[in-house]
Amino acid sequence: MPNSNVLILTDETEFARLLTACWQAERQAPGITVLGSDVWKDHEVLPHDLVVVGPLLHGKLSDVLKALETAAAVILCAPADSRELAQLRSRHPRLVHIPLREDWTQTLLLVAGESLRRTEALRLARQAESKAVSNERDATLGRYMTDMKHSVSNALTSMLGNAELLLLEPGQLSKESLAQIKTIHSMALRINEIMQRFSSLASEMREAENASQAETEDVSPSTSRRR
Repeated sequence: MPNSNVLILTDETEFARLLTACWQAERQAPGITVLGSDVWKDHEVLPHDLVVVGPLLHGKLSDVLKALETAAAVILCAPADSRELAQLRSRHPRLVHIPLREDWTQTLLLVAGESLRRTEALRLARQAESKAVSNERDATLGRYMTDMKHSVSNALTSMLGNAELLLLEPGQLSKESLAQIKTIHSMALRINEIMQRFSSLASEMREAENASQAETEDVSPSTSRRR
């Protein structure tokens, strides 16, 4: 929750003051921005995880909610009749209405906490999904490099062999050609070192994976026996 951002939209100063004070008294409070209905659309607001709509000037409620994203998490803590609520919920599936009763602050904080935790869980899930896609791309690239290792090694062997044959007879080459062949030979050796390191890493990873799998298999039977 400390990393979450809440936008309070209200034209009633006391509502914003009381809600902000209650939130700040909690052990973990989100970042809070308070704006009135006359300035919020023109104000540069940070991305918010939750919008709390409090009492607004007459006729402002519909305009404010129409301007919000339909997927936004919204808590409405302002007077509204049943017909109006039905219309608002059809546009904002994540809208929750909390009547302004005696215990409205406690109810709002509980509902807001659950909403922010859900938003955080969705954010973490999207991050994990994105990381999984990235890891899969890296794995595909790694498998391709492993498959092509033999072909690359053959090509490097051919390059190095031909370069070394030419360098054995330096008198038949111009100074510029000799320098170019030495560069080709040096770079081929460098690529060969990289490929050898790649092969070594691949072997180390396979050994670590096999050791981890063997350890898991050893633990499973002992766990079963204890049961």
